[in-house]
Amino acid sequence: MTYRFLLLITSFWITSCSCFAQSKSLSTREHLLQSDRLFWLAEMDKMVRPIIRSLAQDSLRITMPQVTSNNVDNREHRIQVQYLEVWGRVISGIAPWLQLEGGSVEEQALRAQYRTWVIQGFENALDSTAHDFMRFDIGGQQLVDASFLALGLIRAPWIWENLSEEAKVKLLTSIRSTRRFLPVYSNWLLFSAMNEAFLAKYSDSWDNMRVDYALRQFEQWYVGDGIYKDGEHFAFDYYNSYVIHPYLSNLVDVIGKKTNGYHNMFAEIKKRNQRYAEILERLIHVDGSYPASGRSVIYRGAAFHHLADMAFNDRLPSSLPAAQVRSALTAVLRKTTESPSTYKNGWLTIGLYGAQESLGDFYNNQGSPYLAAVLFLPLGLAENHPFWSDPALPWTSQQIWSGQQAGKDHSIR
Repeated sequence: MTYRFLLLITSFWITSCSCFAQSKSLSTREHLLQSDRLFWLAEMDKMVRPIIRSLAQDSLRITMPQVTSNNVDNREHRIQVQYLEVWGRVISGIAPWLQLEGGSVEEQALRAQYRTWVIQGFENALDSTAHDFMRFDIGGQQLVDASFLALGLIRAPWIWENLSEEAKVKLLTSIRSTRRFLPVYSNWLLFSAMNEAFLAKYSDSWDNMRVDYALRQFEQWYVGDGIYKDGEHFAFDYYNSYVIHPYLSNLVDVIGKKTNGYHNMFAEIKKRNQRYAEILERLIHVDGSYPASGRSVIYRGAAFHHLADMAFNDRLPSSLPAAQVRSALTAVLRKTTESPSTYKNGWLTIGLYGAQESLGDFYNNQGSPYLAAVLFLPLGLAENHPFWSDPALPWTSQQIWSGQQAGKDHSIR
C-alpha cells in the first residue's frame, strides 16, 4: 500500500499541469490535499525512509554511507556517532505525524508502516545484541543526539506508549547516561535540559537544576526583538531556529506542568517565540530561498524549525495566517530539495542547494543534514486544519515584491 501511495504521488506531480487545469472542478480543499500535503508527504517519505526502514531491519550500519564534511575534525568519531544522530533528528521531525490519526486511506497505510518500523527501530537501537545497537555514552555529541530523540518522544507520546516495557527502561537509562557529558556553554545547555524534560515527562526522577540553569542562562543571553545569543558572543546564524526557540517552547510545555516557578519567564518566552516566527517568515524570499548565513546551513529547511513548530502547535501570531506559513514553508521545501544532487543513492548530501561539500562544518557527518526533517512538523496537523485546508496565501516577501499591501514590521523588547 505504501508503494501505491508513492506511485499516486509521483503520478500527481508528473501530471501537475493538467491537474492544475482541471482544478476548477475540484473544491479548494480537495485541490490543496492533492497538492501541498501530498508533496510534503512524498518529500518526507523520500527523505526518511532509508533511515526508518533500515533501522527496523537492523541494517542501518550496513546501508548508511560513511560520509563526513571535508572540514571534519575527527572522521572516525563522527562516523561512530552518526547513527544516533540521524535517528534522533528524523524522529524529532516526523513524531507529530506518527501521533496523528486519520487522513486518506493511503496516508493511513503509510503511517501504519512507519509506526511499525519506528517501534522496531527503537527495539533494535536499544538491544545490545543488535547490529544497530546505539550507545549514548561514547562522546559529547551523544548529548545532542539524545536530546533530539527526547524531543521527538515529547512531541509524540504515542511512540513511548507503544514501546515495550524493556525498551522504556533501556531508553530512560540511555538518556540518563548522557549526564556524564558537560555541555558546551551555548545552546548545548538546552540539550541537557531537554533530556531532563523527557525524564520529567516519562519517569519520576529528573534533575531540575540542569533545566533551571539552561532557562536562567538564556534569559541572560536574550538580546532583544525575539533573538538570543548562542553563548557569550552573538552570531548571525539560524541557531535561534535550529535549537533555541523550539527547545525553549517545548521546555515551557513540559516544565510548566511540573512547577509554577517560571510563570513570568515563560510568558516572556511565548512572546519572543511569536516575534521570532515573524522574523523567520520574512526571511523567506519569493522563490523559497533564504539567506545562507552562519554555520550549519547544510541543515537546509531546519532553518525554519521554529516556524514549523509554531505552526504545528497552533501558536502562530495573528500576523501570520496558517495558510500563509504553509505557502512559505512549501516554497522552502521545494527550493531546498529541487537540486538533482540533493540526494546521492537515496541519501541526503551535505549542502544547502544540492551537494555543496564546501558548506560543511567540522562536526558534519551523513546524519547531520537530516535535521531538515523538522520542517515536516506540520504534517502532525489533520488535513482539515486551516494550515492545510485554507486557500494558499502569499507570504510577506511575495506580498511586498509584487507590489501588494503588506503588514508593517514591528520590533519588540
